[in-house]
Amino acid sequence: MLNPIWLRTFEAVARCHSFTEAARQLGLTQSSVSDHVRRLEESIGRRLFIRDTHSLAITSDGEAMLAHAGSILQAINRAESQFRAPRLRGRVRLGCSDDVALGPLPAVLTAFRNAHPDVELEITIGMTGRLYELLDSGAIDLMVGKRRLGDKRGTVLFTGRLEWLARAGTTMDLAQPLPLILVAEPSVTRAVVLDALAQTDFRWQLVCTSSSHSGCVAAARAGLGVTVRPQYLAARGLAPPVNVASLPALPNVEFIVLAAKRLSRPAQTLLQLMHDSDLRGSWIGE
Repeated sequence: MLNPIWLRTFEAVARCHSFTEAARQLGLTQSSVSDHVRRLEESIGRRLFIRDTHSLAITSDGEAMLAHAGSILQAINRAESQFRAPRLRGRVRLGCSDDVALGPLPAVLTAFRNAHPDVELEITIGMTGRLYELLDSGAIDLMVGKRRLGDKRGTVLFTGRLEWLARAGTTMDLAQPLPLILVAEPSVTRAVVLDALAQTDFRWQLVCTSSSHSGCVAAARAGLGVTVRPQYLAARGLAPPVNVASLPALPNVEFIVLAAKRLSRPAQTLLQLMHDSDLRGSWIGE
């Protein structure tokens, strides 16, 4: 068993390169320090230091143990810090775009709820453009959504590629204007798509506008035209058009978290969790 007291003593000796100095820093006797290291060596059956009256050297097993000791002691410190701190109470008003809510957000909310069960979550799902308005007016504390064109605010959590989607098996008639199904303004996705099309020679026509991505998916399933979704979001019954390679390339979009100027402790805690979570850069959708 790796006793954390022995690990702390071992780490101090390795850092100080001295039993005497480690004892002084830890407020222990030198014999206690020696005993802790000896018992740790006995528990793992490996020698951690080579020492004589004039020198002290750490062994290869000692180097390996030092790496494990650091991780173990950090985990213990985090656990002790969490349970020493008073339980968080209050409310967090979170705004989230529906494409993020259908993707990676639930795992973060589960982790936050498990750690802070006394905090009330008030979640508003809406188009990213509307969430910016709510944040700027003080109606929400945090928002997670796509970054607006030209906007530098917020912290990037991950990057997603937009893709064209239509009813499975659809081939777009490139001799006709591209029949677009897009969400209504204010919408970052809408702005990104129209900006991308404006840089091409493609003709296009808005055939359907919806207040949500779900409405766009329904219209696309009905065969009204082509819509756009982040690549990580599955949409049953939809697929890239057969001739999608002939359509204009769509850019990546940055998904960000943006906070109000003043945050409560619960909101700050959720913000930090988002920064540290697998939303940040490594999330892969189903």
